[in-house]
Amino acid sequence: MSETIDTTELGEKIVRVLKTIYDPEIPVDIYELGLIYDVFVNEDYEVKILMTLTSPNCPVAESLPEEVKEKVKSLDDVKDAEIELTFEPTWTQDLMSEEAKLELGML
Repeated sequence: MSETIDTTELGEKIVRVLKTIYDPEIPVDIYELGLIYDVFVNEDYEVKILMTLTSPNCPVAESLPEEVKEKVKSLDDVKDAEIELTFEPTWTQDLMSEEAKLELGML
């Protein structure tokens, strides 16, 4: 019988890590900015993150997804991490959390 993984607990750990990564041009973490569209965890502790950037021409288009991958992979419970970058749907300020909007003076 295989051990069942607590995806909720692992998901919370992943979110905590994502909240330590900031867009260099905006003083808000990428999770609160709404750049993370989805996080998938399979039974082999492999993580796939669907994310976007504020713009396709973002200056950190190369480095930010790699930083996300490395930080998520650094979690003990994660065997591997894959980042899928998408621009569908296009990121808009509507995807930002209330916390992010407050931080940026938009509320």
